[in-house]
Amino acid sequence: MKYGTVPGVRRQVSRLVQGTATVFDPSNIKSCYEMLDLSLEYGINTFDLAHCYGKERSVVFGQWLKDRQVADKVVILAKGAHPYGSPRVTPKDITDDLESSLSWMQVDYVDLFVLHRDDPSVPVGPIVEILNKHKTDGKIGAFGGSNWTYQRIAEANEYALSSGLTPFAVTSPNFSLARQIEAPWSDCLSISGPGGEEARSWYSKNHISIFSWSSLAGGFFSGRFSKTDLDVLEKDRSSLELCLRCSASEDNFERLDRAKKLGDQMGYSVPQIALAYVMLQPLDIYALISCDGRSQFESNVAALDLLLTEQEIAYLDLRVDSL
Repeated sequence: MKYGTVPGVRRQVSRLVQGTATVFDPSNIKSCYEMLDLSLEYGINTFDLAHCYGKERSVVFGQWLKDRQVADKVVILAKGAHPYGSPRVTPKDITDDLESSLSWMQVDYVDLFVLHRDDPSVPVGPIVEILNKHKTDGKIGAFGGSNWTYQRIAEANEYALSSGLTPFAVTSPNFSLARQIEAPWSDCLSISGPGGEEARSWYSKNHISIFSWSSLAGGFFSGRFSKTDLDVLEKDRSSLELCLRCSASEDNFERLDRAKKLGDQMGYSVPQIALAYVMLQPLDIYALISCDGRSQFESNVAALDLLLTEQEIAYLDLRVDSL
């Protein structure tokens, strides 16, 4: 496993972050514990526990921390201020979601607290101030925004620095080899492709850590299918709705084909090539993934050691036509 350092977080942060939104079934505690145990076994010490994923997931995670006595070994990425039908980026909602998450997990501190959405109609001042209060009170280490534009983060950080407060340290947009056809959920933001180049450059210059969601494009780069399987996929759209709706374009299928070709030449799988593409960007990046079983943990961790040349990265991204 490879690790990085995020200002304000007291432990090193694993470059892979295990998600709990999809592969974590709180009705099957045994399987949850097995997945969490495997994460630590493979060196993944960072876990994504969003408020909107539900109380049950956080409760099971908190119980695992207690039963395994590993609270001093993990990094918790908590998220709050999900809209739930209408914007909730207010000091009260931020506080309510943070306090609920702490209670559910039976912890008094989370390493990272990220606002799940933004509300551009709300001034950044009160947001920055309440996050700093919770940091001062010892409830969070570092904080940031998920699906925030880099301009709003820049505005928040300018306010923080001019007020003698701690600025945002992290951002959590979508980033993957695929270019999104449409956002999977309302008010989501991607920094993939040419359209995200300006944001990526700003994050790099300002040393903002990126926690990228859907790093494998919602399963599009799972290696389970290709464009020739599209008729079959359409019949089973319910189970693959996310990657089909958001990623099933001609260009993305070409990227998928190229990942398969390059992987065959190098002895790696499609998801390993796609994940390596993300991790080799000139960014301080941490990829949110959802490993389900030992083989997926092994595959994703091994991808961190995969090196691609600039030519190979450009080939995958359709910027050149040959290797």
